[in-house]
Amino acid sequence: MPNPARLLLVPLALGLGLCGSVPASAQDAAPPAAIPPSETRIGMIYRPEPAPSSYDAEAIPEDEGVAGARMAVKDNNNTGRFTRQTYLLEEVALAGEKSAGEAARDLAGRGIRYLVVALPAADLLAVADAVKGQGVTVFNVAAPDDRLRGADCRRNVFHVIPSRAMQTDALAQFFTLMRWRKMFLIVGPGENDRLYADAFRNSAKKFALKINAEKPWTFGPLAKARGDTPTRSEAMVFTRGLDYDIAVVADEAGDWGDYVPFRTVDPRPVAGTQGLIAATWHPTLETWGAAQAQNRFRRQSGRLMRPLDYQAWAAVRSVGEAATQKRTADPGVLAPFFADPAFSLPAYKGVSLTYRPWDHQLRQPVIVVQPKAMVSVAPEQGFTHQRTPLDTLGIDLPETACKFPD
Repeated sequence: MPNPARLLLVPLALGLGLCGSVPASAQDAAPPAAIPPSETRIGMIYRPEPAPSSYDAEAIPEDEGVAGARMAVKDNNNTGRFTRQTYLLEEVALAGEKSAGEAARDLAGRGIRYLVVALPAADLLAVADAVKGQGVTVFNVAAPDDRLRGADCRRNVFHVIPSRAMQTDALAQFFTLMRWRKMFLIVGPGENDRLYADAFRNSAKKFALKINAEKPWTFGPLAKARGDTPTRSEAMVFTRGLDYDIAVVADEAGDWGDYVPFRTVDPRPVAGTQGLIAATWHPTLETWGAAQAQNRFRRQSGRLMRPLDYQAWAAVRSVGEAATQKRTADPGVLAPFFADPAFSLPAYKGVSLTYRPWDHQLRQPVIVVQPKAMVSVAPEQGFTHQRTPLDTLGIDLPETACKFPD
């Protein structure tokens, strides 16, 4: 039997006032108490990570992502005190044989019209197709695959996590700013590694960077190996005789990318999926009010906020912010509003965030960070666009392959 969904309800003290600008005559004629309260339920589907190996110094917490959604529900309810709106989160941790599509149908069958999905691309598409035509909006917080914003896009899916194209564009802009033009691309054996490498090749072409050398990684998971092996000595000369400014690693599984820094023959920085990375969030981000969010999250969860936490937070806050701006919880009103230029999400990034209407990707600054410090924020200064500099990251409208199916 599948585990029942856990229900998170943040108590709400109903407010007695209205937010926004309302004529005095309207306030006199219709007191706030006359506004009927509304309740919005949001489902979150995720698969708990297996227990980490003993060598993993940064183990993935069991509540990764879910903790961010919980904080967002509290934030939504804080605002809801003034608009007589309440928000509840139903968490479904996939276990056993239960599929993502089945979980989505169960939630939709109980009237839930917003789903936050922290699953890979195939499961995300299964969720989107399982609830197609039922007025359910799906928020993708974990799958960066560019095809989800292209040939496999869905009208009912909105993407909070940046695409791989956005991530590699952010790095490529920083390399351009630093005048690091010559790249050495190292590609792991996994399918996601290949997809990341494809995205970086496109970014290199887009920003006039040159990939001087490219090699596959064939030495196994050395970042997770215990002790020296003959393979290590072979890997240490892997970069000999190459002309490059920076090594870019494509290792989304984290098997070997952390082994490369400080083991290149020539002293060169390392970036990509390890080393210098592009992310939505980092503990060292403290500007634009982010420090307040960091502290609040730590008090509530007892740990630092991770990118997936932030992405789940932004998805749940999108629902709350849309309901506040439209002054209704009606899914039929809110679903099309997410892609409306009038919608905006304040999200500790220095600018309000919006969803691109052509592929439903959340526009947002992407931070460029090393493990213990923030280095930069993309889009970098000097990269301009006719709509917004944020559209210099990722697939722009003229290049999109997304055609929403009916």
